[in-house]
Amino acid sequence: MKIFVLKLLALMLFSFGALHASAASASSEALSAHQEETYQTKPFTEMVGGFLKSTGINAFINPNPDELSSDGKTMSNFHKSWGRILMILLTFFLFWLAIKKGFEPLLLLPIAFGGLLANIPIAGIAGEHGFLGVIYNMGLANEMFPIIIFMGVGAMTDFGPLLSNPKTALLGGAAQFGIFGTLVGAVALSQAGFVDFTLQQASAISIIGGADGPTSIFIATKLAPELLGAIAVASYSYMAMVPIIQPPIMKALTTDTERRIKMTTLRHVSRLEKLVFPIMVLTLAILVLPAATPLIGAFMFGNFLKESGVVERLNDTLQNSLINIVTIFLGLGVGSKLAADQFLVPDTMFIMALGIIAFSVGTASGVIMAKIMNMFPGHKVNPLIGSAGVSAVPMAARVSNKVGMEYDRSNMLLMHAMGPNVAGVIGSAVAAGVLISLFQ
Repeated sequence: MKIFVLKLLALMLFSFGALHASAASASSEALSAHQEETYQTKPFTEMVGGFLKSTGINAFINPNPDELSSDGKTMSNFHKSWGRILMILLTFFLFWLAIKKGFEPLLLLPIAFGGLLANIPIAGIAGEHGFLGVIYNMGLANEMFPIIIFMGVGAMTDFGPLLSNPKTALLGGAAQFGIFGTLVGAVALSQAGFVDFTLQQASAISIIGGADGPTSIFIATKLAPELLGAIAVASYSYMAMVPIIQPPIMKALTTDTERRIKMTTLRHVSRLEKLVFPIMVLTLAILVLPAATPLIGAFMFGNFLKESGVVERLNDTLQNSLINIVTIFLGLGVGSKLAADQFLVPDTMFIMALGIIAFSVGTASGVIMAKIMNMFPGHKVNPLIGSAGVSAVPMAARVSNKVGMEYDRSNMLLMHAMGPNVAGVIGSAVAAGVLISLFQ
């Protein structure tokens, strides 16, 4: 009986193997026939001609009339050819600024390289399935990167200068005038017919005045997702251009004597104060302005980890590995919106123009507020630190210190400028929360 069962099993296995081999053979023959039908041998000259047509040179000279942009829209021949060339040259200029001039290379290099990749024809790197498109959708379109950046910035922030001289918070508040002033200006231009921005779009554009890229992305996703790319590009571009934009405004609004004012640290800030402050700010945000708590909460979380002193591994990760990784992805994602068909359009040009006005007004407002504060009795404030009220941390504070040292090499303003600088971070997040609450 056992022998009979074994023979039966062997017969079944043999039959199954024969059927499988037959099916595989038939499949292989069908595939071979399909390949023979789809691929036809071509002469060598025709193959060379096909290769030349696939080059970038040919794509620039003879644009494909059927090519679509990364978001599936029709592109003009200008955007396919000369527009791309202009944008590639612009990215080379940004490389020069970052490497030769040292203008915020951590931001500028990833953004510029992302812009270079986005303007390569045929490859579709910034498209939905290109790796830049994937980066943009996974972290910028859904607010994840800005939140993580705020955690890292919080972990690197010291509220000591602000707590030791609380009145410098007024400088951070004054710098937010650029946001609300630009909002009024954008609405006025829309009413006059020069532009066609809604209140929500004008609100999202005006936040550029805070020179805070993560906040700009956050509010754009809430109020004007269709302008997210242009707003992100404008905001991060101006953050990187702080050393170019701010000094002329600072010098124009101050005298030589004011630039030489020396400031002293008023008092030592205890560890308990530094621990209580982030919890207090977050509590106030929860009670008064919940719309701003995603950004403020992430910022205060990072700072609280740092000041607790008991989670050094987490603090180190936030300050270094995590924020560096996200900065790379964020820069490439923002750079993907430097594609010619998205950047060289009227809406983006208006956004860039309104953004520079907002940023300039914010810088000027901080300096003017410092001059007003000096009219009252008490310790004098160097007006140069008022420009740090915009929330480009720590670039704006470094610029204040650099300009001050041009007139007095012994006048170190960096720590004093960090007071209004971190106040500006909180102020821009609060301004974003107000605008979202009003217009969402």
